[in-house]
Amino acid sequence: MTIVRDLRDGEEFVGFYLIKESEAKQTNTTPPKDFMNLVLSDASGHVAAKLWDAAPTDKESFQPLTLVKVQGVAQIYREKLQVKIVRIRKTTDADGVRLSDYVRSAPVAPDVLLAGIHRVIESLTDRDIRAVVEYCVNKVGDKLLSAPAAKSHHHAYYAGLLYHISRMLELGDFVCKQRPFLNADLLKAGIILHDIAKPVEMVSELGIVSDYSNQGKLIGHISQASLWIAEAAIKLGLEPESERIMALQHLVLSHHNLGEWGSPVQPQLAEAVALHHIDSLDAKLQMVEDAFGTTADHDEWTAPIRGLENKAFLRLPF
Repeated sequence: MTIVRDLRDGEEFVGFYLIKESEAKQTNTTPPKDFMNLVLSDASGHVAAKLWDAAPTDKESFQPLTLVKVQGVAQIYREKLQVKIVRIRKTTDADGVRLSDYVRSAPVAPDVLLAGIHRVIESLTDRDIRAVVEYCVNKVGDKLLSAPAAKSHHHAYYAGLLYHISRMLELGDFVCKQRPFLNADLLKAGIILHDIAKPVEMVSELGIVSDYSNQGKLIGHISQASLWIAEAAIKLGLEPESERIMALQHLVLSHHNLGEWGSPVQPQLAEAVALHHIDSLDAKLQMVEDAFGTTADHDEWTAPIRGLENKAFLRLPF
C-alpha cells in the first residue's frame, strides 16, 4: 500500500486514504459529464484527486471523513502532483484500517500542549490580563484540543492551533528576553488570544475543516476574539475601556497587519509588531517544515507552497 508521501509521477498505486475534501462538478463538454474533485489524505500528507465519470452513488458515498481504498495513477499537473482515480471503494472491516491512523495531527499530544499553555497563563503576573486570557480560553473549552489553526495554509491538522500557539510562545519568550522593553505579559497574552476564536470560525472534525461557520463568515476570528476580550472585561468587573483591555484588543485586531489580510488596524504597539512577526514567522516556517515532511525522499524540491508566493523549496542534502 502506498502512502501519499511516496506517490511518484507516472506510477500506478493502491492505498487506503481518508477523504479530506469532496466536491461534485461537471465538465464543460456537451453533454456535460459528472466528475468529483477529492483530496485524499493520510498521516503523511494529502493530494488532490479526480474521479471521472462519477455516478450519483459516488457523490453520496465519497464524502469528507470517509475511509476509502483507491487504485490510481499519480500525475504532475500544473507543477503539482495529483491523482487520477481508476477504482475507489469504501473500506470494510475486513480491510483492518482505523480512522485514527489516517488523521494527521500535531507532533505533540494535545493535552501536553494545552498543559504548557496553561503554565504560561499561570505565570502571567498581571492579574487582569491573566483573568481575561483564562476567560477566553475557557470559553473555547474542549474545542481547543482538536482544532486546526487553518483550513489549508499552516498547522491545518488535528491540534494544529495548540501547536501553533505553543511554538509562538517559545518564540515570544526569546524575543522578550532579547528585547526587555517589551511587556512580556501583554505579548504572551496576545499570542494565546490572537487565534483563540478559530475553533468557532471553522467547522472541523478530527482537525479537518469542512466549512466556515456562520460566525466565521459573518464576523471572523479576529473580530470575534476582540469581542470576547470586551465580554471578559464586563464579566470580570474590569473597565472595558481601560488601557489593558484596549491593548489586548489591539494586538488581536492588528496581528494580520494589513486590511487585505483581515486586520482592521495595523500594529501600533511594540508588542503588536512583535506578535505579527512571530505569527508570520511560525506560520511560514511551518509551511516549509510541513512541505519537507510530506515530500518523498527521492524528491529534491517540494511542491509549490501557496502561502509562500507559490514557490517550491529545495531540500538541501546536508
